[in-house]
Amino acid sequence: MTVASHLQELRRKHETLSAEVEQAQRSPGTDDLKIAHLKKQKLRLKEEITRLSQA
Repeated sequence: MTVASHLQELRRKHETLSAEVEQAQRSPGTDDLKIAHLKKQKLRLKEEITRLSQA
């Protein structure tokens, strides 16, 4: 897998997580811990994207 294709996959996963977080925040029954976990995953992906983009 090339770096470019890996970055593209990470960006796709980041967008998917963004949508999940938005949906969870709109849903009144969603656990705050689940939302926090999704946000942490999203942040890790963003950090990895930034790291690979600067390399």
